[in-house]
Amino acid sequence: MTFKHAHLTLVCLAATSILGLESRAQASPIILNGSFESTTLTNSGRFNTTDVADWTTSSYTFLVFPGTAQTGIGGGVKLYAGFSPDLMPATSPDGGNFVAADGAYQTGKISQTMNGLTAGLTYNVSFYQAGAQQQGFNGNTTDRFEVFFGAQTKYSDLLTNPSHGFQPWEKQTLSFTATSTTEVLSFLAVGTPNGVPPFTLLDGVSVTSTPEPAFMGLIGAGLLALGAFRRKSKTRP
Repeated sequence: MTFKHAHLTLVCLAATSILGLESRAQASPIILNGSFESTTLTNSGRFNTTDVADWTTSSYTFLVFPGTAQTGIGGGVKLYAGFSPDLMPATSPDGGNFVAADGAYQTGKISQTMNGLTAGLTYNVSFYQAGAQQQGFNGNTTDRFEVFFGAQTKYSDLLTNPSHGFQPWEKQTLSFTATSTTEVLSFLAVGTPNGVPPFTLLDGVSVTSTPEPAFMGLIGAGLLALGAFRRKSKTRP
Protein backbone atom coordinates (compact mmCIF):
# COMPACT_ATOMS: atom_id res chain seq x y z
CA MET A 1 0.00 0.00 0.00
CA THR A 2 1.40 3.40 -0.97
CA PHE A 3 1.57 6.36 1.40
CA LYS A 4 -1.17 8.08 -0.62
CA HIS A 5 -3.49 5.11 -0.29
CA ALA A 6 -2.67 4.70 3.40
CA HIS A 7 -3.49 8.38 4.01
CA LEU A 8 -6.76 8.01 2.13
CA THR A 9 -7.67 4.96 4.18
CA LEU A 10 -6.99 6.80 7.45
CA VAL A 11 -9.16 9.76 6.39
CA CYS A 12 -12.04 7.49 5.47
CA LEU A 13 -11.72 5.46 8.65
CA ALA A 14 -11.63 8.63 10.77
CA ALA A 15 -14.71 10.04 9.05
CA THR A 16 -16.58 6.76 9.44
CA SER A 17 -15.64 6.51 13.12
CA ILE A 18 -16.81 10.05 13.87
CA LEU A 19 -20.05 9.43 12.00
CA GLY A 20 -20.58 6.30 14.09
CA LEU A 21 -19.95 8.20 17.31
CA GLU A 22 -22.38 10.91 16.26
CA SER A 23 -25.06 8.32 15.44
CA ARG A 24 -24.63 6.61 18.80
CA ALA A 25 -24.81 9.95 20.61
CA GLN A 26 -28.10 10.73 18.88
CA ALA A 27 -29.51 7.34 19.92
CA SER A 28 -29.88 8.54 23.53
CA PRO A 29 -32.42 11.37 23.90
CA ILE A 30 -31.13 14.53 25.51
CA ILE A 31 -34.57 15.43 26.81
CA LEU A 32 -36.55 12.86 28.79
CA ASN A 33 -40.34 12.69 28.90
CA GLY A 34 -40.62 15.42 26.27
CA SER A 35 -44.20 14.32 25.57
CA PHE A 36 -45.22 14.59 29.25
CA GLU A 37 -46.65 11.07 29.28
CA SER A 38 -44.81 9.82 32.38
CA THR A 39 -46.79 11.23 35.31
CA THR A 40 -48.25 10.29 38.67
CA LEU A 41 -51.45 12.20 37.84
CA THR A 42 -54.42 10.16 36.69
CA ASN A 43 -56.48 13.13 35.49
CA SER A 44 -55.83 16.62 34.19
CA GLY A 45 -54.63 18.92 36.94
CA ARG A 46 -52.12 21.42 38.16
CA PHE A 47 -48.74 19.76 38.55
CA ASN A 48 -45.69 20.38 40.67
CA THR A 49 -42.14 19.03 40.74
CA THR A 50 -43.14 15.49 41.76
CA ASP A 51 -46.05 14.98 39.35
CA VAL A 52 -44.40 14.86 35.91
CA ALA A 53 -41.21 12.83 35.54
CA ASP A 54 -38.00 14.73 34.73
CA TRP A 55 -39.66 18.19 34.80
CA THR A 56 -39.85 20.79 37.57
CA THR A 57 -42.12 23.81 37.83
CA SER A 58 -43.35 26.33 40.37
CA SER A 59 -45.80 28.10 38.08
CA TYR A 60 -49.55 28.06 37.44
CA THR A 61 -49.13 25.10 35.10
CA PHE A 62 -51.47 22.24 34.24
CA LEU A 63 -51.01 18.82 32.69
CA VAL A 64 -53.88 18.32 30.25
CA PHE A 65 -55.07 14.84 29.38
CA PRO A 66 -56.49 14.26 25.86
CA GLY A 67 -59.92 15.77 25.27
CA THR A 68 -60.26 17.50 28.67
CA ALA A 69 -59.26 21.09 27.85
CA GLN A 70 -62.85 22.30 27.55
CA THR A 71 -64.28 20.19 30.39
CA GLY A 72 -61.69 21.00 33.04
CA ILE A 73 -57.92 20.90 33.46
CA GLY A 74 -57.96 21.27 37.26
CA GLY A 75 -58.91 23.88 39.83
CA GLY A 76 -62.08 24.75 37.92
CA VAL A 77 -60.05 25.99 34.93
CA LYS A 78 -61.42 25.29 31.45
CA LEU A 79 -60.16 26.53 28.10
CA TYR A 80 -62.15 27.88 25.18
CA ALA A 81 -62.28 25.62 22.14
CA GLY A 82 -61.90 28.49 19.66
CA PHE A 83 -63.66 28.99 16.35
CA SER A 84 -64.00 26.81 13.27
CA PRO A 85 -61.77 25.81 11.53
CA ASP A 86 -59.31 26.29 14.39
CA LEU A 87 -61.21 24.39 17.07
CA MET A 88 -58.88 22.96 19.68
CA PRO A 89 -58.12 19.28 18.94
CA ALA A 90 -58.09 16.63 21.66
CA THR A 91 -54.28 16.47 21.55
CA SER A 92 -51.31 18.21 20.03
CA PRO A 93 -49.65 16.77 16.88
CA ASP A 94 -47.40 14.87 19.31
CA GLY A 95 -50.42 13.10 20.81
CA GLY A 96 -51.26 12.28 24.42
CA ASN A 97 -50.84 14.77 27.26
CA PHE A 98 -49.76 18.38 26.91
CA VAL A 99 -48.93 21.29 29.21
CA ALA A 100 -50.98 24.48 29.63
CA ALA A 101 -49.27 27.41 31.36
CA ASP A 102 -50.81 30.75 32.29
CA GLY A 103 -48.53 33.44 30.88
CA ALA A 104 -49.78 36.30 33.06
CA TYR A 105 -50.53 34.80 36.49
CA GLN A 106 -48.12 33.12 38.91
CA THR A 107 -45.71 32.64 36.05
CA GLY A 108 -42.70 30.39 36.42
CA LYS A 109 -40.42 28.16 34.41
CA ILE A 110 -40.98 24.56 33.37
CA SER A 111 -37.48 23.10 33.51
CA GLN A 112 -35.31 20.05 32.94
CA THR A 113 -31.56 19.56 33.39
CA MET A 114 -29.78 18.22 30.29
CA ASN A 115 -26.62 16.15 30.62
CA GLY A 116 -24.00 14.83 28.23
CA LEU A 117 -23.82 17.94 26.06
CA THR A 118 -20.72 19.04 24.18
CA ALA A 119 -19.54 22.60 24.91
CA GLY A 120 -19.40 24.65 21.72
CA LEU A 121 -21.85 22.41 19.86
CA THR A 122 -25.12 23.78 18.47
CA TYR A 123 -28.36 22.19 19.65
CA ASN A 124 -31.84 22.51 18.16
CA VAL A 125 -34.72 22.77 20.64
CA SER A 126 -37.97 21.70 18.96
CA PHE A 127 -41.48 21.72 20.41
CA TYR A 128 -45.14 22.33 19.62
CA GLN A 129 -46.95 25.39 20.95
CA ALA A 130 -50.52 26.68 20.77
CA GLY A 131 -52.49 29.58 22.25
CA ALA A 132 -55.69 29.41 24.31
CA GLN A 133 -57.77 31.39 26.80
CA GLN A 134 -59.46 30.45 30.06
CA GLN A 135 -63.23 30.20 29.91
CA GLY A 136 -65.23 32.90 31.68
CA PHE A 137 -63.04 35.78 30.50
CA ASN A 138 -63.17 38.15 27.52
CA GLY A 139 -60.58 39.98 25.45
CA ASN A 140 -57.88 39.34 22.89
CA THR A 141 -54.68 37.72 24.16
CA THR A 142 -51.13 36.98 23.03
CA ASP A 143 -49.12 33.87 23.83
CA ARG A 144 -45.55 32.67 23.39
CA PHE A 145 -42.69 30.97 25.25
CA GLU A 146 -39.42 32.42 26.39
CA VAL A 147 -37.00 29.50 26.07
CA PHE A 148 -33.90 29.30 28.26
CA PHE A 149 -30.90 27.15 27.36
CA GLY A 150 -28.51 27.74 30.21
CA ALA A 151 -27.84 31.50 30.22
CA GLN A 152 -29.17 31.97 26.66
CA THR A 153 -32.76 32.96 25.91
CA LYS A 154 -34.90 33.08 22.79
CA TYR A 155 -38.60 33.59 22.10
CA SER A 156 -40.98 31.39 20.17
CA ASP A 157 -43.29 32.93 17.55
CA LEU A 158 -45.93 35.27 18.95
CA LEU A 159 -49.50 33.93 18.82
CA THR A 160 -52.30 36.51 18.67
CA ASN A 161 -55.53 34.99 19.91
CA PRO A 162 -58.98 36.61 19.53
CA SER A 163 -61.31 36.60 22.53
CA HIS A 164 -62.56 33.04 23.24
CA GLY A 165 -60.30 31.79 20.45
CA PHE A 166 -57.66 29.12 19.98
CA GLN A 167 -54.45 29.43 17.98
CA PRO A 168 -53.61 26.07 16.42
CA TRP A 169 -50.59 23.96 17.21
CA GLU A 170 -47.40 24.86 15.39
CA LYS A 171 -43.89 23.47 15.56
CA GLN A 172 -41.03 25.66 16.74
CA THR A 173 -37.28 25.08 16.45
CA LEU A 174 -34.75 27.31 18.20
CA SER A 175 -30.96 26.88 18.05
CA PHE A 176 -28.58 27.34 20.98
CA THR A 177 -24.87 26.74 21.58
CA ALA A 178 -23.95 24.75 24.68
CA THR A 179 -21.38 26.33 26.97
CA SER A 180 -21.12 23.34 29.30
CA THR A 181 -21.76 19.60 29.38
CA THR A 182 -24.77 20.29 31.59
CA GLU A 183 -27.39 22.96 30.89
CA VAL A 184 -30.92 23.66 32.13
CA LEU A 185 -33.67 23.91 29.51
CA SER A 186 -36.66 25.99 30.61
CA PHE A 187 -39.92 27.26 29.14
CA LEU A 188 -41.58 30.39 30.50
CA ALA A 189 -45.08 31.19 29.24
CA VAL A 190 -45.33 34.88 28.37
CA GLY A 191 -48.89 36.12 27.81
CA THR A 192 -50.83 39.37 27.71
CA PRO A 193 -52.86 41.01 29.08
CA ASN A 194 -53.17 40.18 32.75
CA GLY A 195 -56.70 39.45 33.91
CA VAL A 196 -58.00 37.65 30.80
CA PRO A 197 -55.96 34.49 31.35
CA PRO A 198 -53.82 33.73 28.29
CA PHE A 199 -52.64 30.11 28.25
CA THR A 200 -49.71 28.87 26.18
CA LEU A 201 -49.73 25.15 25.41
CA LEU A 202 -46.61 22.98 25.12
CA ASP A 203 -45.84 19.45 23.90
CA GLY A 204 -43.33 17.31 22.01
CA VAL A 205 -40.13 18.81 23.41
CA SER A 206 -36.91 17.43 21.91
CA VAL A 207 -33.27 18.52 21.72
CA THR A 208 -30.88 17.35 18.99
CA SER A 209 -27.30 18.29 18.22
CA THR A 210 -26.17 19.83 14.95
CA PRO A 211 -22.76 18.59 13.69
CA GLU A 212 -20.03 21.22 13.72
CA PRO A 213 -18.77 22.57 10.37
CA ALA A 214 -15.36 20.97 10.99
CA PHE A 215 -17.04 17.62 11.54
CA MET A 216 -19.08 17.94 8.35
CA GLY A 217 -15.97 19.01 6.45
CA LEU A 218 -14.11 15.92 7.60
CA ILE A 219 -17.00 13.68 6.60
CA GLY A 220 -17.23 15.36 3.21
CA ALA A 221 -13.49 15.09 2.60
CA GLY A 222 -13.51 11.44 3.53
CA LEU A 223 -16.43 10.63 1.25
CA LEU A 224 -14.95 12.59 -1.68
CA ALA A 225 -11.61 10.87 -1.23
CA LEU A 226 -13.29 7.49 -1.05
CA GLY A 227 -15.22 8.20 -4.25
CA ALA A 228 -12.08 9.33 -6.07
CA PHE A 229 -10.21 6.23 -4.93
CA ARG A 230 -13.00 3.95 -6.15
CA ARG A 231 -13.14 5.69 -9.55
CA LYS A 232 -9.37 5.41 -9.91
CA SER A 233 -9.49 1.73 -9.00
CA LYS A 234 -12.10 1.04 -11.67
CA THR A 235 -9.97 2.67 -14.40
CA ARG A 236 -6.89 0.59 -13.65
CA PRO A 237 -6.02 -2.03 -16.33
